Amino acid sequence: MRRIAGLVGATIALLSGGAAVAADLGAPALAPAVSVPSFSWTGPYVGVQAGYDWFKADSKVNGFSANSSPSGVTVGGYVGYNHQLDGSPLVLGIETDLSFSDAKDSGRGGGTRLRTDLGLNGAVRGRVGYAFERFLVYGAGGLAYADRDTKARGLANGSDDTVAVGWTIGGGVEAALSDNVTARVEYRYSDFGTDSFSVAGTRMKSDVTDNRVLLGLGYKFSTGW
Repeated sequence: MRRIAGLVGATIALLSGGAAVAADLGAPALAPAVSVPSFSWTGPYVGVQAGYDWFKADSKVNGFSANSSPSGVTVGGYVGYNHQLDGSPLVLGIETDLSFSDAKDSGRGGGTRLRTDLGLNGAVRGRVGYAFERFLVYGAGGLAYADRDTKARGLANGSDDTVAVGWTIGGGVEAALSDNVTARVEYRYSDFGTDSFSVAGTRMKSDVTDNRVLLGLGYKFSTGW
């Protein structure tokens, strides 16, 4: 019995040692985990946009008010650059856009009818956003400008135009439909301030503010571009 017990013990020890050696020599090593990079908003982009805008033009002619409310469709494009901070959902960016609006309306005051046209307009804005992976909620603000044209009929006949400069603020939501294609919706408010016009020797003043809702479709270039 002692011999049998010793033989069994020796066999167990031999098998245990062989298993350990086999584990050291032949066991496959576990591959290191591969970290898949998450989506980043960093990079330059371009896009097209379209929407609806409604203005409020408070005008004065011959001491009388000639207010109007131009509204219409606006179309245009934008270009910008975003930078998402490393390891952070915070996104900083800058953007400029240029659009054309067919908004126009007229108001009567002091025996004169004034029509306000707002054609080309644009803005240069800074953007601050918070990213939820492929969704971005952002606010934006900066400099706004517009080509304003005033036409008068009545006691004063003629037209005058100027480049109005003011400020703009707004915000929106943007989604990355793929690594390169994005879509967004935003609201923007702009105040172009008060401008003076001269028509047939008559001085006119007009203050214009603008509200607009825009839909945009963009293309985001790769970070290394």
